Amino acid sequence: MKHTNNILGAFMLTAVMAVSCVDDTQLLFDVEKPASIANMEYLNNYGALKSYVDRAANPGFKLGLALEAADYTARGLMFRLANANFDEITAGNAMKYASVVKDDGTMDFSKVMSFVEMAQSAGTTIYGHTLVWHAQQNNKYLNSIIADRAIEIDPNDLNNCLNMTTPSASANDWDWQVYYDLKAPLTVGQEYTISMRIKASTATSVPFWPSKLDGQGTQYLAAFTAGTAWAESSVKFTANNPLQRMMFCFGKFGGELYFDDVTLKATGSDVNLIANGSFDEDDLAGWGKPGYQSHSYKIKGEAPAPASYWANLVNNFDCESDDVSSLFETVKGTGPRGATFGAAGTGADGVGRSVVIQSGDNPANSWDTQFFVKVPHTFVAGDAFKFSMMVKADKAATISSQAHLNPGGYKHWTIVGSPNVTTEWKEYKFSGTIPGEADGINTIAFNLSESKVATTYYFDDIKWEIEKFGGIPLTPQEKADTLTWAMDKWIAGMMEACDGYVTAWDVVNEALSGADKDGDGLYDLQSVKNVSEADAKANFYWQDYLGNDFTRIAVKLARQYGPANMKLFVNDYNLESDWDDNGKLKSLVKWIERWESDGITKIDGIGTQMHVSCYMNPITQASKEDHVVKMFELMAKTGKLIKITELDMGVVDASGNKVLTANVTEEQHKAMSEYYKFIVKKYFELIPAAQRYGITQWAAKDSPTGSGWRAGEPIGLWDANNSRKHAYAGFADGLSGK
Repeated sequence: MKHTNNILGAFMLTAVMAVSCVDDTQLLFDVEKPASIANMEYLNNYGALKSYVDRAANPGFKLGLALEAADYTARGLMFRLANANFDEITAGNAMKYASVVKDDGTMDFSKVMSFVEMAQSAGTTIYGHTLVWHAQQNNKYLNSIIADRAIEIDPNDLNNCLNMTTPSASANDWDWQVYYDLKAPLTVGQEYTISMRIKASTATSVPFWPSKLDGQGTQYLAAFTAGTAWAESSVKFTANNPLQRMMFCFGKFGGELYFDDVTLKATGSDVNLIANGSFDEDDLAGWGKPGYQSHSYKIKGEAPAPASYWANLVNNFDCESDDVSSLFETVKGTGPRGATFGAAGTGADGVGRSVVIQSGDNPANSWDTQFFVKVPHTFVAGDAFKFSMMVKADKAATISSQAHLNPGGYKHWTIVGSPNVTTEWKEYKFSGTIPGEADGINTIAFNLSESKVATTYYFDDIKWEIEKFGGIPLTPQEKADTLTWAMDKWIAGMMEACDGYVTAWDVVNEALSGADKDGDGLYDLQSVKNVSEADAKANFYWQDYLGNDFTRIAVKLARQYGPANMKLFVNDYNLESDWDDNGKLKSLVKWIERWESDGITKIDGIGTQMHVSCYMNPITQASKEDHVVKMFELMAKTGKLIKITELDMGVVDASGNKVLTANVTEEQHKAMSEYYKFIVKKYFELIPAAQRYGITQWAAKDSPTGSGWRAGEPIGLWDANNSRKHAYAGFADGLSGK
């Protein structure tokens, strides 16, 4: 069925055409009105949609429309349509974070302010959409403020590097070379990566040609790229010969060339096959150049020290949570098992907790009672590390250490020495490198039965650190504090821009996922952990950083900066779903109870996005309608305000195929009209009057084929030519209760 732009106008045009063929001749036949027009004429008898709301019975009810702010502020057709038919409007995108917040964090509320001013002048209220959501965020800005903290480097603090000086550029790559001879040849067929930091006095490339010691079997590989500033460059290759001489060629270069932090590692291994590749020691063992070449090479203090910091790998190092993933014990030969924490006040600060372990009398072995510190990292021989802890006991004692691969997996008899323990808290420190005998470890074990008498030991502030390069990651608390500040800035700015006129908001939008993966009986909050890779990249999940309290924070800030009569809704989709028997709604209700359990947080209402479809399969449609009823019944029981925030409708044929606008039949249009009537009518029947906040139609007109939302679907109450559809009548009849 195709709707005309103006139904009455089209009918009059047909009549004129019928009598204009002959000047004075009476027509001897009647012209039958086209069925497409006759079937639609009844729509002209309907008034404006909002006129069908019984205001006496529904004094607080608001009939809404979603639209683009720019369409409304243009004061054109959409401005007139919205004001004539609806009480309230919702901006589709203009009031969302990404529409306001720029990459540098500055905020432009000019479009919001124009939208509010225009609505206020027309006497039309605004429903705010949306304060906190994971989608349509400025990810670039939000990720930038929680990025690793840059480390300041003293430009005068110079590392040693390998410096080659050539008198001039020559004709061939091999005219200037420097090489490193490995202690043993590479394994044929093994993949390796050779990397370095490199720079040159003028930009150049350095071909990499490894060979056997006799110069045979050369592999002509890719070149390292050197610019005039220090940068990382690497070459990945698979050895096709027992290569042992790593040859770097720069014959076509004239000037100063610098190498630093040279590493050669087999794929899957952390072992660097190049000794002193950092040139920290004044030792060029293994390095050389062909004797006939006249260029010089030497160690020089040129490279700035790479940014680095020491990172603690121990989970729950301060013993203030119940996490035992890094802390284990064996007591009287039983274990290993999660360590035991003492009560508050047993910690080194006299306030917090500590690990408390008691050894037995007359043990058979010094390791019968042990304390283990395990970290999520595999150390290899030569790795530098630091270890420290606060420790005391109820009597003086000496404990010894062992290196383990997992608690109980003995590797080596010592790793951090043998601390002397007193009855007072003392810090024990050790720094060194992993010995060859401890290659592959991830655990330090302390033998607590050395003294042969029962002793109670206390451990706190346990740190096993490795050096990491680059910026320092913010702690979880630092990220939470930073994002709370960003949310505060955003909500305060929005409330100021609205100047008290917008008194209802989706305070949190689409918080819940569609599954319960943690087994607590509730659908989980959405997170990078439970969405697709594409969604994780495109979105910003506040709850991943602020935890379950993110809603409480949003509510608190909205009430702090918004008007006193603010109504705050949590809004979500698939609350009417039949495939999980309204499971998402049931979880949302429990989440609201959890958020409000602090006695401070107050959520006024629940918003349901009803992006539904009318199914021509009667069994499927009956199930859909049944669960719409169940949704309203469940919502009514909450006592909260209830709003249908985003109602629109497509159609699915009897075979389960989505039907696009151009192909919708008269029968399907009328079925959609009946479903609109059903939904709206059930809202008024099942939601008590005091809880009826309103209904917002999400699309005035059918979606264009190129739209980003339900492209080409018949989701509007008006068609693309601005004519009323059967859906308009169904909506109006639902409002009037027919």
